Amino acid sequence: MGLLIGTRDGVFRAATVPLEDPDQVLDSGDTLRVRSFPDADGVFAATKSGLYRSRDEGRTWENLAVPQEEVYSVVASPDGERLYAGTHPAHLYVSTDDGATWDELEGFQDLPSRDEWHTPRHRNEAHVRSLDVHPAAPDRVIAGVEVGGVHVSDDRGESWTERRDGVHDDVHHVFVLGPDSYIASTGDGLYRTEDVGQSWSRLDTDLDHRYFREAFELDGRLYAAAARSSPGTWSGENGADAILVESTDTGETFDERSYPGGPAEVVLAWTAVDGEVVAGTNDGRLIRHEADGTWADAGHVPASIRSLTANLG
Repeated sequence: MGLLIGTRDGVFRAATVPLEDPDQVLDSGDTLRVRSFPDADGVFAATKSGLYRSRDEGRTWENLAVPQEEVYSVVASPDGERLYAGTHPAHLYVSTDDGATWDELEGFQDLPSRDEWHTPRHRNEAHVRSLDVHPAAPDRVIAGVEVGGVHVSDDRGESWTERRDGVHDDVHHVFVLGPDSYIASTGDGLYRTEDVGQSWSRLDTDLDHRYFREAFELDGRLYAAAARSSPGTWSGENGADAILVESTDTGETFDERSYPGGPAEVVLAWTAVDGEVVAGTNDGRLIRHEADGTWADAGHVPASIRSLTANLG
């Protein structure tokens, strides 16, 4: 199984891990998410120049013409009949005809906190940075907004309920562990809910790093990484001054691990390839979790890694 790598310069394709001569297959600029879904045809790239799909394992791509150009997130319903796209500014769109046309889910704009979703560093606007659906709750859509919190719909995106109390509103990613259980990675902490976001518990209280981008889980082990502070601080002598942590009790406790590139480089993306976790850093480095529990260098691409997905034959 190979790998698609979303970077600040587009998408790269690699047939093997460790990487051997990865090819750039999409010149899309900043690519926030590359994802595939069990019942949706193809692989998708959510980028600042549009939402793209490839039906040939990442070799060629088509732009699906979402009404807003900057697409930050994408998810397909478990039956493959609905495709959702989250954008900047923070709007949410759905396609029921395989990406041919799009309708705005206007209920998303009716959330009580909508007027608060903005920050100067994002042009005084916000974006839908994370979208997901769990197959055990197929009508439930989970959206994470940077900056705006977590919100949940139980009717396939038509109406929404805020789930932002108790979680920091600078949401980078919501990892769905189960239909009711999520891990939210934010600009100020790592949070978990077991009740669809009605309450949140903070997982990073024993850590001294607060800036999280994404978490990942495989075979009962939770992986996360954090920088000391936000990206504007990563260019100094110590770089990101980052940590990589693992937990076998869903975040109740964490063990810190050393890794290639650390602590100057911070892990921003995760996936699994052939049963092993791989991760990508802000310096374009790929690392792989080895059978003995250590992390090994697995190659480089020439741009910061933003997202990873393994789906190639």
